Amino acid sequence: MKLFSKTVAAAAIAGAAAIATPAAAQISGNIGIVNAPATIAASDALRTAFQQIGTTYSAQITQIQEKQQQVQTLLRQLDTNGDGSLDQAEQQAAQSAPQAQQLQTLEQEIAQLSNQVESARVYAIQQILQQYSASLQTVASQNSVQMILAPDAVIYTDPAANMNDKVVAALNQRVPSVQITPPEGWQPAQQAVGIYQEVQQILMIASARQQQAAQQQQQPTAQPTGR
Repeated sequence: MKLFSKTVAAAAIAGAAAIATPAAAQISGNIGIVNAPATIAASDALRTAFQQIGTTYSAQITQIQEKQQQVQTLLRQLDTNGDGSLDQAEQQAAQSAPQAQQLQTLEQEIAQLSNQVESARVYAIQQILQQYSASLQTVASQNSVQMILAPDAVIYTDPAANMNDKVVAALNQRVPSVQITPPEGWQPAQQAVGIYQEVQQILMIASARQQQAAQQQQQPTAQPTGR
């Protein structure tokens, strides 16, 4: 799992709801469509938890960034032809180079630090997941829905069948906040790890869209030239 940096996480999670939940949320007939990772990404509990983790683990995140920069510096030293990547010959030479041990040590340190941050994030997601099924059942009951499908199981659907907004609202009521410090000996559930990876993708897309929109706003407006 790649670390999702504090800066990106804070910006992306704020905009997650924009891509996670279409405007129309009425249910068409007795079938509803729900994107589980998107609803979790848009929940208040996860947004708050990721912000808290960014603050609580700020020292680890800073160290990770610094060590990643050190790795890139060492890799540039091993890139003898300067093409921005290590070809097979350069990789073989790197194995016996003085930088090899430094790289191995840095990678181990980055992995240990990343595990602390990511464990906290997965722990937050796992707590939300524990309330997800009940939230889904509540929404289905309130809207007389007899069948709920995931988006990837549907070829076509009316946007009105999307229930993401309703599930997010139910989650916010059931689990307004979560803990961010895993207890001693805690091991993440496989489902929570899988959802975490999907949430990361959602937040990265949201962040990319926000950055693109910001860049477009910063671009000067072309002024018409007079004749």
